[in-house]
Order: sequence, then structure tokens, then C-alpha cells
Amino acid sequence: MSTDERPEELRTKVFGERTIYDNPWVRLTLVDIEPPDGNRFEYHVVRLQRVAIALVLNEADEVLMMWRHRFVDDSWGWELPGGIIDKGEDGAATAAREVREETGWQPAPLEHVLSFQPMVGMVDTPHEIYAGRGAELVGEPTDLEEAARIEWVPMSRVFDLISKGEVLGSGSLVGLLYLLAQRGQKAGA
Repeated sequence: MSTDERPEELRTKVFGERTIYDNPWVRLTLVDIEPPDGNRFEYHVVRLQRVAIALVLNEADEVLMMWRHRFVDDSWGWELPGGIIDKGEDGAATAAREVREETGWQPAPLEHVLSFQPMVGMVDTPHEIYAGRGAELVGEPTDLEEAARIEWVPMSRVFDLISKGEVLGSGSLVGLLYLLAQRGQKAGA
């Protein structure tokens, strides 16, 4: 992108930031900003950890997913395995670790496919999607709170699950929609 497409006069100026709440999972800050309109004020920003999500496919064209309950919005739905990237840990290693802990499957090597920010307007939480084909069952899940049910879901069902609102979380949605779009691009090529 050229500098003409990023004009400095449209950049929000940041004068400082102060933390008003902090723990290992979430930090709430007030950022002193001045948008291009010239009105300076403090803006709440939530800063979360980096997250890695795994999109694991098998030879039958099924994706490894977990059916679970989320108490925050009292919803049930499908999710891809994933979690917080530990300090000093590689994103692909985190994604593989989360698959193993949450499902009992050890994935084949995972490769980074995309990164995104799910709520860039007020939440800073970098998400990284890793994908791979193949996994070996190595035991039972060790993180039992994560999944009520673990299944290999046929990719032919994924769009329908998304349409019915049965896929939870932006990471799962972005990863699965990316895969569906990629397949559509290849089919149209």
C-alpha cells in the first residue's frame, strides 16, 4: 500500500496510554487520542493475549471440532481448538498443543494461513490461524473443560453449521470461511 493511501492527516494521534485494570488474561487501558477531527479524549481499549487456532483436516475431508458451551453468552456450538500463545512459544506449537490438550489428537505439522484482529475498533487481540492435514489419536483430552464432544465434522456440513449460527467464535468462523473461500477460488480458477 502506498503512502498516498495512508495520509498522515487521517491518522489518529496517540499521546499516551494508562492501564486501569490488568491480569494475565486481560488489560483495560485508557488511551489519550486525537482523531482527525481534532477532538482529544480518552478511549477505552481492551488488550488481550495472542491466540492460535488450529484448522485440522483428515483424509476424509473432515475438520476436527469441539461442541461446547460458552457461559458468557450461554451458547452451545462448534469451535476449532485454540488458545493463548504462551510467552516465547511459537504460534504453530501453541496450535498443536491446544489440539492435543483439547481433543486428544496430535496434528501433523501446522502452517500459518492467516492472522486477523476480531474487534480492531476497541479490542487488541491478535489471532493466528494454523492449518494442517492429518492427526493421530494419542489419548484423551487433558483439558476437559474445553469440549463436551469432539468430532470430525464433514466439510460438506460446515457452511450449513455456520448459516445456522452453530459455529462459535470469530477464530473458528474466520478459519472455516477462509478454507471455504479458498476452495471456491480453486474451483473457479
